[in-house]
Order: sequence, then structure tokens, then C-alpha cells
Amino acid sequence: MTTSQFCIIATIVVYLVAMVLVGVYCSRKGGGSSSHEFYLGGRKLGPIVTAMSAEASDMSSYLLMGLPGLAYLCGVAEVGWTAIGLAIGTYLNWLIVAKRLRRYSAKIGAITIPGFFSQRFRDRRSVLSCIAAVVILIFFIPYTASGFKAIGTLFNSLFGVDYHGAMIIGAIVVIGYTVLGGFLAVSTTDLIQSIIMTFALIFIVLFGIQQAGGWELVAANANSLPGYLNFTQGYDAATGQASSYGALSIASTLAWGLGYFGMPHILLRFMAIEDDAKLKTSRRIATIWVVISMFIAVLIGIVGLAVTKAGKVPFLGTSSESETIIIQLSNLLSQHGIFFALIAGLVLAGILASTMSTADSQLLAAASSVSHDLVQDFFGKKLNPKASMLAARGTVIGIAIVGIFLAWNPDSSVFQIVSFAWAGFGSAFGPVVLFALFWKRTNKQGAIAGMVAGGAM
Repeated sequence: MTTSQFCIIATIVVYLVAMVLVGVYCSRKGGGSSSHEFYLGGRKLGPIVTAMSAEASDMSSYLLMGLPGLAYLCGVAEVGWTAIGLAIGTYLNWLIVAKRLRRYSAKIGAITIPGFFSQRFRDRRSVLSCIAAVVILIFFIPYTASGFKAIGTLFNSLFGVDYHGAMIIGAIVVIGYTVLGGFLAVSTTDLIQSIIMTFALIFIVLFGIQQAGGWELVAANANSLPGYLNFTQGYDAATGQASSYGALSIASTLAWGLGYFGMPHILLRFMAIEDDAKLKTSRRIATIWVVISMFIAVLIGIVGLAVTKAGKVPFLGTSSESETIIIQLSNLLSQHGIFFALIAGLVLAGILASTMSTADSQLLAAASSVSHDLVQDFFGKKLNPKASMLAARGTVIGIAIVGIFLAWNPDSSVFQIVSFAWAGFGSAFGPVVLFALFWKRTNKQGAIAGMVAGGAM
């Protein structure tokens, strides 16, 4: 093991230990003392934690790997319109949904999204709650598995360590702080992880520009590629020519923003803020962070290609290879001495943070759907507070084990399943959430029909 590798591993280990300690701290602060605390943090999140937790859990590794990789390989058209759609969707979700959902859920005492649906439509048999919980399980368990897989793949590709061992260690850390501190721990770690992600984005783009020879060379390289900086074209790396990117493609990529209205782990943040009057502050923080972070992520892809042109990193000619551009730049950074190796470790911890911040939120949302919405509401198993918390923690562990099992094969198709999750939640929950909040005449039958039809499509 080289000195730079040791520094990187040491930095990542410190990060992982810190996340567990946050879980211990939140547990002592009462984060796991009751179902209300465990699932929703007692509705006492501040505006900054609410904003950054929502966006960190939303972006996942797509921010630090997907966006830069797509920009690196294909230019700004697809990735640019996708980012614009996500930014608009983020803002509208905070503007339209957040305040009404916070007020309504607090009024009826709902602490989960399926529970909100059931109580909003007076579903005494909790059929609607059951359907919503099943939808969450179908989409979130593979999503969680993809997070675990990303952790194992990252360590395996960087250090050659065993994929399964690395995945299990990462999963244990996520399970640890989630089980200990519940929603409060998840939200607090998400805030910390968002800060690390921000640092990683800023430092890598600045380092990349320096390694490419300056901004002028970065711009010159991008301008020399046909369609690379054109929002109505695209760049085909295989042929070196411009490709078409028409109105239909633009509309379909912009539509990604519509999925936000149905994302359970994001909607839960709206429900958890301490005062709905503070949602305006959260909205501003969240929107600004999303816009800036996605802009830098796209810029990293453009800069990374210029670094390749300068001969500092190899050409990454496939989508899976191009998604490692930040890893390639981090490896280059680590070769400049111990200090920069430690910084590279923090950057790579940012990639890990982007994965964990999503996995923990999805794990908790899926667990609450089983232990609260299915076991207690639908099947009518009345549990005392102690038994309820045991069920909650046991469900977190159980779902995590299923996720590990799904991700056990490093060549599994988990990511293909995940590609449907965003659209699935958007179509199954999005319209129901909007109608539940804005149209009084919406009834249980309509909600069930919309949820089933949307999820099936």
C-alpha cells in the first residue's frame, strides 16, 4: 500500500467513524426514543438541516458520478436540460407542496407518507396505506441495494479490496447510525454529507482547471468539439461528430423534475421541519445549493475532458468509465504529496457521502412502511412503545440485509431496476400528493386507482 492510498483510506475511515458517532449522539438526544422521533425526528428539524438533508438524500451518487460522466462524454445538451428540469422540480416542490404537506400532516398526526394518504382519505381499513407501503418497498429496496453496491464497487476499484467486505462495512455504518438515532441521525448525517459533497465538487473543479492548463484551454477544448456546448445538439464521442437533440428529447429530460412531487424521502423532510414558516428559508437554501452543485458537477465533466486532452488522465470512452472522472482526478490529486492525498480522501469520501445520504433515507422510509404502515396499521398489530421501537429497528436491519443480498453479485442488474424507481414514485405518488393537498373532492377510490395505475405504468 502506498502512502497516498493509506492517507485516502485513513480519511475515509475517519469519515465513517464520525457518521456512527453522530448516530450515538442523536440517540442520546432522543432520536430513537419513540416512533414519532424515530420516523420523523419529532418534527423539530431546523431550516438548514431540512433543506440540506432533503437535497443530499435526493442527489445520491448521480451528482458526483452521473452528471460529470454524462457531461464528459456527451456534452451539455442532455445533462444540461436534465439539471434544469431537476432544479425547476426542486423549487416547485418546495414552493407548492412543502407548506401544505407540513400543515396537513401535523394536523392529522401522520408521520409517514402512507399514513398521510390513509388518514387524509379516511381509509379505516388502511388499504391505501398498504398499497403505498408496498410501492415504497418495491422501489426503495433495490434503490438501497444500489447504494450498497456503489460502496463496494468504489472501494474495490480504488484499493482492490474485496467487494463483499467493503459493501458489508459500508452497510453496517449506514445501519448503525440509522438504527441508533433514526430520522434525526439520518438528517444530521445528511447535512454533514452535503457539506463534504460540496467541498469535493469545488476542490476537484478548481484542481481540474489547473491541471488542464487554465480555463482558456478548457473552453478551447470544449468549443473544438462539434455540438459539445450546444443545448440543441449533442456530442457523439464514438464518431466525434455532433448529434441531434430535439424538442422531444428536451421535454423528456425536463420532465425528470416532475418526479419530486412523489419522492417519499424528500416529502418526509417537509413534514419534519419545526415550523412551516421556516420552509421559505429552506426553499431558498435548497434551490441555491441544487443549482450551484449541479452546475459545478457538469463543469467537472467538461474540465475532466480537458484534463484528458492534456494527457493527465486516460480517455474514458464508455458511460461506466466516464462516471469515474472524479475518481480519476482524485487519484491524480493524491500524487502531489501527503496533504493532497488527504484532500483526495475527503473528495472520495464525498462520493461515499453522496451514496450513503440517499441509502440511509431510503432505508428508513422503507422500514417505516413495514413496521408502522403494514404491521401496525394494516394488520392491526398494536405494539407498546418499546415493542414498536424494536420492530422499527429490526425492520431497518432486515431491509438492509435484503438490500445486501440483492447487491451481492457485483455484476448484478440492480442499477437497471433503479432506473425505473424515480419515474415509478413520480407517477404513483406525485398526482395523489397534489390532489390530496389541493382538491378536497379527491376520494379514496380515486387515490387507489391513481396510485396503482401510476405505479404499474
